[in-house]
Amino acid sequence: MPRCEWRNFGHDLNLKNACYQIVRWKSGSAAVPQTDELAAEEPLEIQVDTRPVCVTMRTPGHDEELACGFLISEGIIQKRRDLARIQPYPRNQQGNVVNVFLSPGLSVNFAQLTRHVFASSSCGLCGKATIEAVHAHFKPVTAKLSMSAKVLLGLPDRMRKSQETFARTGGLHAAAIFTARGKLVVLREDVGRHNAVDKVLGYGFLQGLWPLDRHILVVSGRASFEIVQKALSARIPVVAAVSAPSSLATEFAIESGQTLVGFLRGEGMNVYSVPERIRFES
Repeated sequence: MPRCEWRNFGHDLNLKNACYQIVRWKSGSAAVPQTDELAAEEPLEIQVDTRPVCVTMRTPGHDEELACGFLISEGIIQKRRDLARIQPYPRNQQGNVVNVFLSPGLSVNFAQLTRHVFASSSCGLCGKATIEAVHAHFKPVTAKLSMSAKVLLGLPDRMRKSQETFARTGGLHAAAIFTARGKLVVLREDVGRHNAVDKVLGYGFLQGLWPLDRHILVVSGRASFEIVQKALSARIPVVAAVSAPSSLATEFAIESGQTLVGFLRGEGMNVYSVPERIRFES
């Protein structure tokens, strides 16, 4: 089918969606030619001091935040002073390379710096070994945050109302950071759920909100081990998902002192670990 012109949406001109001419059909009705908008997906190469370390498929936009969030969750940067500057690398006109320059004296083990460095280890190691590997970099959280269950129930709806690109395409994951009182701090959408989380973490880092130990992370899909791990790298004490958590994500949350909430939808939720942070009112 023919493809339409590229269109720009939102405040970030790098966030591009594509429209296509399609045929839409439903049982009992005739096939109708229509235009359909699809979420953009392009590769992003992340470099550290001009050295390539990662290529991830992402939705263009907020690439600086994505690069920061990736390096945070890999344990490369922890404080704002660790970062010297971030700049696009003009390799091509599409802007699919971003270069992160670290502060002088900050050492990096490039041999170990790979996407999913901890998550992939679960394929060949037991869950306990995987958790211990992560805790060697990120200690369990001890934040005393407390929030109302009713406030928590309202967060998915607030998140959906801010998912502008999802409303047009239906093809993106979302991650959002909220305060304990339910105020939306930042929301990002991406074709990759881990990228969406990296972007909100990167936003908090660049905006001076670090650490995020008084905040809640909400994701639009399921809660995987990698997402809970990324939340720990930002010291986030509460992770909530509208769908189910995995068994390793739950075990990791228990060991990390994080409150993990799943099936946050409608009038209820399941709390899989550290329920003491949530106030349940009848």
